[in-house]
Amino acid sequence: MIGVVASTGVAGYAAYRIWDQAARDERRPADAIVVMGAAQYDGRPSPLFAARLDHAIALYDEGVAPRIIVTGGKQEGDRTTEAATAREYAIHHDVPEDAILAEDTSRTTIQSIRGVAALMDEEGLLSAVFVSDPTHMLRVLRMAADVGIDAYGSPTRTSPLEGDAAARVNATVHELGALALYFVTGDSP
Repeated sequence: MIGVVASTGVAGYAAYRIWDQAARDERRPADAIVVMGAAQYDGRPSPLFAARLDHAIALYDEGVAPRIIVTGGKQEGDRTTEAATAREYAIHHDVPEDAILAEDTSRTTIQSIRGVAALMDEEGLLSAVFVSDPTHMLRVLRMAADVGIDAYGSPTRTSPLEGDAAARVNATVHELGALALYFVTGDSP
């Protein structure tokens, strides 16, 4: 019984932390804006990915950072990567090519964060505003801090998940599991 109560308490607190971070927009001047990858369809970003990219481009246009880092590799059978799709999308939306860096080999959040950390180190960048969906922000920021990035979150408010209560609940449950896996094994989806 004590184990059930303790597990419920831990899960409840973690869910609270996920939503507390999701509610914060910590945008501030930084060295880069990092867009976490999401599905792309033959070079076209999914609606969820486009919402992230639109938010990052708006932050860039506001002068939050002089660089955008796009992330994401490709699934088996894909002809292009998430990062390449994001790069083309940003260029099409008037972000200069030389302002965009790409991490294009990752398939998971932790791989993306580690790849971004290496890229930032190569470029001499120390701080970043991360863009993703609200429920994803706590895990992204925890991982970024763990690899030494001075990280802040600016969640995408126009994500298709935001208008769907069931999708938000599913995303929260996913994040609870992903955070638990990360804290126990150091790996994460």
